[in-house]
Amino acid sequence: MQHAVRNYVIVTAAYWGFTLTDGALRMLVLLHFYRLGYSPFTLAFLFLLYEAAGVVANLIGGWLAVRFGIAKMLMVGLTTQIIGFTLLSQLNPEWSAALAVAWVLVAQGICGVAKDLTKTASKSAIKVTADQVKNQEAGQLFKWVAWFTGSKNAMKGVGFFLGGLLLETLGFQWSLWLMAGLLALVLLGVVFSLPPMMGKSKASKSAKELFAKNPGINALAAARVALFGARDVWFVVGVPVYLYSVGWTFSMVGGFLAAWTIGYGLVQALAPQLVHRSADGLSREVPAARAWSAALALIPAGLAAAVYLDAPQLQWVVVVGLSLFGFVFAVNSSVHSYLVLAYAGSEKAAEDVGFYYAANALGRFLGTLLSGLLYQWGGLIYALLGSALMLFICWLITLRLPEQRSTAERAAA
Repeated sequence: MQHAVRNYVIVTAAYWGFTLTDGALRMLVLLHFYRLGYSPFTLAFLFLLYEAAGVVANLIGGWLAVRFGIAKMLMVGLTTQIIGFTLLSQLNPEWSAALAVAWVLVAQGICGVAKDLTKTASKSAIKVTADQVKNQEAGQLFKWVAWFTGSKNAMKGVGFFLGGLLLETLGFQWSLWLMAGLLALVLLGVVFSLPPMMGKSKASKSAKELFAKNPGINALAAARVALFGARDVWFVVGVPVYLYSVGWTFSMVGGFLAAWTIGYGLVQALAPQLVHRSADGLSREVPAARAWSAALALIPAGLAAAVYLDAPQLQWVVVVGLSLFGFVFAVNSSVHSYLVLAYAGSEKAAEDVGFYYAANALGRFLGTLLSGLLYQWGGLIYALLGSALMLFICWLITLRLPEQRSTAERAAA
């Protein structure tokens, strides 16, 4: 028990450090290039390779974590992020716009690989450490997953604020160097504190075996694509640009996104108090995933109606509505993050988690792409309608989630 808790704390702390710099990176790139006059679609385009790289990184990362151990993949993820920061810091303001965009795309792609390698390794470590606790039930796993996911998202919110602050005080290049140095310290901590073979097992031998997941993970992955696409379709470009267009400053926009993300993370950590747990870990949790998805779909639909009707004090209606969205979305995300580990087998948990988070990355990719396109085509109302449609699809998919494990799955768990 002591050993498992120690490893859980180390992995969580390492991912906190990573997430802090990852959140700061997003604000650094968004604000720096918006200040240079880039269009909404170009801003979204800068993040596309970052998100697309995560699809492949999660799939390969899960397989590598099973083959070589979770700790080693966590080290690889941290090292890759340091390389991405260093490369991005070499951006030359005298370069042409095309060369600058290409350079940022490549650097962001490297950081996208780093993020999802680190996330897959970290989430897999939670499954492994939870299974080491004797007599642990679904409630213990749910609590550990909720705290890990919620705390790291709160840290990302702090990172959004930190990114804006660093850009104003140190500038683009020095901010990246400082963050690379912070991650180097985190990397040293992981090297000297985690068992190098943690989570190592017999990896899948073929692509067919790697992708042939159980029905629960397949359905959950599809729902995750729609859920995170529905968030990023307004979060990445639409709302930040809208708020700036109605008179908000960069600091106010960054502060709202930071507060939204911190609040979202805190709610995630409290999700086990909001969702009734069952002895089998699924019979109450799966219906909860369906109910919270249905409730979430109503919020962007209502906000789109408010924008269409040009409601009084519209900017504050949007802010309050999206705050409510964050609360319901956080519970949804936390339940999903728990369910993937509940469905996953212990032996190849990293592969199951990698497959699931590849879907997560695909959702972010689609949401990021649509965020720039929809806002450019029809403004905030198009982004909100796109979000509502994706959430309706998410709810439909959750209807296929199994509420019981098969005999084979119970044997593998």
